[in-house]
Amino acid sequence: MPDLIEGAVKVLRDGGLVAIPTETVYGLAADADNPLAVNLIFSTKGRPAGHPLIVHVASPKEATDEAWQYILSHWSRDVSPAALSLAKAFWPGPLTIIFPKAKNVISEVTGGQETVGIRCPNHPLAQALLNQFGGGLAAPSANRFGRISPTSAQHVREEFSDAIMVLDGGSCEVGIESTIVDLSRWDTHGPVILRPGAISQQMLNDALSKAGVIVPKLADEAADHSAPRVSGSLSAHYAPKTKMFLYEKEQLEDLLKSHTQPASKIAWVHFNDESLTLKKLDSYALTEIVLPDSAQLLAQQLYALLRQLDQSNYDAIAFEHLPKGEAWDAIRDRLGRAAIGSGII
Repeated sequence: MPDLIEGAVKVLRDGGLVAIPTETVYGLAADADNPLAVNLIFSTKGRPAGHPLIVHVASPKEATDEAWQYILSHWSRDVSPAALSLAKAFWPGPLTIIFPKAKNVISEVTGGQETVGIRCPNHPLAQALLNQFGGGLAAPSANRFGRISPTSAQHVREEFSDAIMVLDGGSCEVGIESTIVDLSRWDTHGPVILRPGAISQQMLNDALSKAGVIVPKLADEAADHSAPRVSGSLSAHYAPKTKMFLYEKEQLEDLLKSHTQPASKIAWVHFNDESLTLKKLDSYALTEIVLPDSAQLLAQQLYALLRQLDQSNYDAIAFEHLPKGEAWDAIRDRLGRAAIGSGII
């Protein structure tokens, strides 16, 4: 493994790309201080210019305020007490914090904005690479832009063949992208969640309250149009090539009739509920896929499931709406964007 890390560090220092495992999804990493390397991310993914990237940093040996201040001050001109509280509470982990950027942060990373997203990933391979590399790595998901995010090394290879070096760290533990919280407009908005993830609003509130930071209530989106652009904020994203629609139980028959033809090959993805049976839908070639009742398990499995369905030559995917509640918000967000982009992107 040390030889593999050394090889990856050399690729990165030479301006190349390396696919790295994190606890959320695999990232396509480049030296965040190298404009040519960062531009290579955009061209390789087919990512639109001006769409900001997240910078990944190593965890300090001792997670003190001083240690985080030292690391973050390279990227941000204002490291607030709230930011330090969140870093100590959740890093390494699936949280991205949006900061006002420092002068030296290149515009290729920020999408030309005055803000930058920073994250400290919780994966031993990613941390080993970051520590040996000695700098920040810009790393969006390691897939073609708009497509289903990768949660295994094999998913990355399916996207890019052998064109990209891949560090195989197994399957991702969390399985969906990090929560993004904006701290760049503290004086006017307080902290604002721009993308839901495994770190919930309640968890953020609790961490800030314990640290004695008095803040306005966290919101799911900004009350105005001043929020910075961030990864995963487009309406169509995480999308399968197969057309996918979301349904409530009582809507399934009508939606099948409007979206598909009789005898179509349909992936019927639903929770284990016997109130709706195949007998009512016997004019369709339905394959049942039963979802786990746990939001955490579904998050781990979601992208692998969508990839598997996409490779199975279905005419459509009928995916049951998720239960209500904060635990399901992040998966609901990904599924909604996937459905909008499905069959199109």
